[in-house]
Amino acid sequence: MADPTGAPIAVTCGEPAGIGPEVIARARALLPDIPFFVIGNPDHFTGLGAEITVISSPDAASAGTLCVLPHDIPGARTPGVPDPQQAAGVISAIARAVDLATSGAASAVCTAPIHKKALKDGADFPHPGHTEYLAALAGGAEVVMMLACPDLRVVPATIHIALDRVASELTPVTLETCLRVTHAGLRRDFAIAAPRIAVAGLNPHAGEGGTMGRQEVDWIADLVTRLSPELGCYGPLPADTMFHAGARAQYDAAVAMYHDQALIPIKTIDFAGGVNVTLGLPFIRTSPDHGTAFDIAGKGMADPTSMIAALRMAWDMSGRRQSL
Repeated sequence: MADPTGAPIAVTCGEPAGIGPEVIARARALLPDIPFFVIGNPDHFTGLGAEITVISSPDAASAGTLCVLPHDIPGARTPGVPDPQQAAGVISAIARAVDLATSGAASAVCTAPIHKKALKDGADFPHPGHTEYLAALAGGAEVVMMLACPDLRVVPATIHIALDRVASELTPVTLETCLRVTHAGLRRDFAIAAPRIAVAGLNPHAGEGGTMGRQEVDWIADLVTRLSPELGCYGPLPADTMFHAGARAQYDAAVAMYHDQALIPIKTIDFAGGVNVTLGLPFIRTSPDHGTAFDIAGKGMADPTSMIAALRMAWDMSGRRQSL
C-alpha cells in the first residue's frame, strides 16, 4: 500500500554499538521501494554496504541510497561496546523523529533497538523502554505494545516489570485500557472493522475456577464479559492453548497478561520477522522485534528481516491512516 502523503519514514539510529546500523543499511539495499531516512551520525553507517547520502531535511530523502539526517551523536561506533557519551544523542534522536512525524515531515517513526542500561548509565534515562518514552513524548498517551507478524498479533497488558509485580499492577483499569487501545488500533492501523480479541488468563489454566489463582473469577471474566459487546473480546482463556494454529484463526489479536506470556509465542512462530508496534500514539511507530545483539554486532551476521518488516508495516499503516 502506498502512502498518499509521500513523506518518508524517520528511522532512529538506536544504540550505535548494536546491530541497528547494520540492519538499517541492509534494509536499504533490500527494500528499494520505500523511502526512509535515518537520524544519526553518518560515520556510524560507513562500511556497512550501503551508499550514503547526507541530507539536510526529510524531503530530500529518496529510496535510492541510505539517506542520513545528521544528528549529534559524538564518537566512533565500536560494535559491542556502548559509549556513555552517545546516550544523550541516541535519546534525542528519538525525540527528533517524533517531532518530524508529528509535523508531517515524516509519515512514521521506525526505531532501531536501544540498550536501556547504556542509556541509563550515560544519560540517566528514566523510562523502562522505548514504549514508555514514546508515550511520554506524546504527552502521556495511553499506549500498548503490540508484537505482530503475519500469523499473530499479541499485546501484553503489562510490559517491562518484574514477574512478581504483575499481579498487583494488573488491575481492571489497566486491562480495560489495554483492550480499548488494542481495539482502536486494530480498526485504525490494521483496517479490521470488527476486531476479535482473545484474552489470556493470568494464572495457569486461567485459574481453573479459582483453584490456581482468583483474579479470573474475581474480576477478569466479568470485565471481559462486560466489554465483549463493544470490543469483541472474549476469555479469559488458558494461555497454553491460545497460540496453536487453530486457536489463532479465531481472533485478530491476543491480549496476554505479562511480557513473556506474549513474547514467547510470537518469537517462536516468527523469530526473525516480528514487528513491535506502539498502538495509541498520535503518530505511527514500529520497530524490529529484537534487541541490540552486542554479541554479533560488527560480525556481518545481523538479519535485517525484522527491520524490513517494521518498515513495510509502518508504510502500510501510514497509508491506512491517510485513507481514513
